[in-house]
Amino acid sequence: MNKIALDTNILIYNHGLDGNPKRLISEKFFRENPVISPQVISEYINVMQRFFKIEKSELIEMCAKWLKLCTIQPIVFSTIERAQYLIKKYDFQIFDGIIVASALEAGCGILYSADMQDSLVVEKTLTIVNPFK
Repeated sequence: MNKIALDTNILIYNHGLDGNPKRLISEKFFRENPVISPQVISEYINVMQRFFKIEKSELIEMCAKWLKLCTIQPIVFSTIERAQYLIKKYDFQIFDGIIVASALEAGCGILYSADMQDSLVVEKTLTIVNPFK
């Protein structure tokens, strides 16, 4: 089975209203032990705290609930070097470059994202897929 990675927006859509189609789609990815980078975790916590005004203790509890179903891919020096290369080659935003580099280092074949270029194949191995199209 192909390893998958998730972008921040997939985690955020996971907190929509019950029955919301985007929430239903995002929830299913957690059954596949997705790869998450620390960059995604940081962005997720930041967005949930700033826009949804969730208390710190509840936010950490929510984060732990979902992340225990994931593989956390560490960011090391090679990740930053690879991100630098990808940013130049594909014109990614800085944080997106780090997320893509992490997915590549984890050996993922798909990165689910609602805001990166759908169907872009990165380095002939990682396809960015918008699951909400």
